[in-house]
Amino acid sequence: IINMDAQATVMSNVLMASSEMPEGSVKVQGYDFNDGIDYDKILAAYTYSGFQSTNFGRAVEEINKMVIIAKRKEPINEENLDKVNLNPINRIKTNCTIFLGFTSNIISSGLRSTIRFLVQHNLVDCLVVTAGGVEEDFIKCLAPTYLGDFNLKGSDLRKKGINRRILIGNLLVPNNNYCLFEDWIIPVFDQMLKEQKEDGVKWTPSKVIWRLGKEIDNPDSVYYWCYKNQIPVFSPALTDGSLGDMLYLHSYKNPGLIIDIVEDVRLMNNQAVYAANSGMIILGGGLVKHHICNANLMRNGADFSVFVNTAQEFDGSDSGARPDEAVSWGKIRMQAQPVKVYAEATLVFPLLVAQTFAKDFHSNRKVIV
Repeated sequence: IINMDAQATVMSNVLMASSEMPEGSVKVQGYDFNDGIDYDKILAAYTYSGFQSTNFGRAVEEINKMVIIAKRKEPINEENLDKVNLNPINRIKTNCTIFLGFTSNIISSGLRSTIRFLVQHNLVDCLVVTAGGVEEDFIKCLAPTYLGDFNLKGSDLRKKGINRRILIGNLLVPNNNYCLFEDWIIPVFDQMLKEQKEDGVKWTPSKVIWRLGKEIDNPDSVYYWCYKNQIPVFSPALTDGSLGDMLYLHSYKNPGLIIDIVEDVRLMNNQAVYAANSGMIILGGGLVKHHICNANLMRNGADFSVFVNTAQEFDGSDSGARPDEAVSWGKIRMQAQPVKVYAEATLVFPLLVAQTFAKDFHSNRKVIV
């Protein structure tokens, strides 16, 4: 039997008196399905649901700052407009330069259609991608990628000439797709080499991607629309993939093609240096994440930032580094309000686009009509 003094002590320990919550504290609240099914309100309710749902809601707010609320639609002042334009394909500058970065598996997946929407309608200003994120777009114009299963046995697939690389998990790419890619791209490289020798053309990764986007001439292609809308695409590791394989083969069949990465470093960094304001949206990590962040270091940090990936920081990787790490380097401005959503991109990026770019685009379209 606990005496009264002991009981009072236990109660005070268990039920310690609370301080008042700060003024303006937000209550946790989810969507009530008694109100029916309203997807816009469901997604809006994420902000107040906690965990990664709240990070999703904050990411929507951050992207809308880039796109609508704060910057991109504001007219750019004459001082910023008159600054030297070092864009490789003379893109007209907006008041907020939006950098979109993604890894190759994004293009391998159905998110390719989401990325294509953004560049088709000129909603972002600069792409940074891996080599796979370039080649898979063109390969899909030539032959489809198929749904498979994470549990398919690699050795069985190898015998059938079907690839299920770790990069694309439950997606399957027959080897024949790469044969079609070779048949298409080698003649393009031949012509590029001819222009290099006869016309003095100096090729960089961004110029190569621009040229391939022109040559594919297919509205399903992300890089076709980048070519059409003069959106620069940077890929500093362009040789790390099937594109590298094709360049390797071409170097024996018709040697001499030179691709200069140094010029692209200058051009990429100047996208940030000469930006009136800067926003980063990065799906995944590794090279694309660092290349965009490092460019924004040159301007003392991006104004707006959203990261979407599943990586953790405990292993010291750049992929897992939280936005605050980028703040410490000066890659994100100290006064910014960056967001990281810990989630797999195919699950959340279409929803992010739906609540930001797409909603704004279709809303304005209705007004115009």
